[in-house]
Amino acid sequence: MDTKLYVGNLSFETTEQGLRELFMQAGNVVSVALIKDRDSGRSKGFGFVEMGSQSEAQKAISMFNSYTLNDRQLTVNVARPREERGGFRQDRGGPRQQRGNNNRRRY
Repeated sequence: MDTKLYVGNLSFETTEQGLRELFMQAGNVVSVALIKDRDSGRSKGFGFVEMGSQSEAQKAISMFNSYTLNDRQLTVNVARPREERGGFRQDRGGPRQQRGNNNRRRY
């Protein structure tokens, strides 16, 4: 089991320091990262906590999954690896895809 945990359903008032202090009850906290919106800087309501060992990570899951923090019931589980996302391609090697109504005449 990995030591990086996903923590979801966080209130927007939750801070990295507050999350660190909470998870320190389960053991050594290596890092805390709240995920924020790139444009507004506001929390997206989830983050990641890296614990010092697998046993501490398991203890944190046991202690804090379904735990109520700031009137929100937390979801805590082992973080999954980030999936590749589709979208903009850098290579521009293939045909260009058109967006919108392709039946429209262009003058």
